[in-house]
Amino acid sequence: MKKKKLFYLIGSSLIVISLIAGITYAAFSDKAKVLGSTFSVGSANLMFLESLSMGTDPSNYRDELPGPTFTNIGPGWTQDYLLKLISMASSKITISTNAFYETANDPEELRSDIEVEIIKWNDTNQNGILDEGEEGTVVGKKTIIKWKTEGFVLGDLYYGQGMGLILRFSAPTISELKQGASAVFDFEFNSIQS
Repeated sequence: MKKKKLFYLIGSSLIVISLIAGITYAAFSDKAKVLGSTFSVGSANLMFLESLSMGTDPSNYRDELPGPTFTNIGPGWTQDYLLKLISMASSKITISTNAFYETANDPEELRSDIEVEIIKWNDTNQNGILDEGEEGTVVGKKTIIKWKTEGFVLGDLYYGQGMGLILRFSAPTISELKQGASAVFDFEFNSIQS
């Protein structure tokens, strides 16, 4: 019987101590909440300016542009194609470019004869025409084949920032065997958030 009383006494004491500790803990606890957290994934949106002289009006933005048509290509031929890019990305993006083609669209392999030299273009007067003194840094020069397989890294852009480019196409030499040949190539500009 003595053991039973001792057991009840110890048990009751533990319950009372637990209640007191719980009440004390409850009296000194609190919590704060952060509710409705929203997460938005950024974008690496890159656009072309359709009209080179119109500026950065959103009605001038395009995802795609029709490619140029070059005719009467012969040895020593050269011609410029001007482009302006604008970043609509949510953070800094790195721009690169590659040619794309299917060999069926170039049966005479003009891709090994035609070269492109990419040059930064600073259209200082915003007239959309390459004027004297507006050529900037040369990014590099490659055949269409190398443009496809190696590409070019053009640099970084931030939201709303533009980049003017001169694509200077040339054919230093073309064999007589390729007279009358034609080919179709696409040029892709890629943006990656960095």
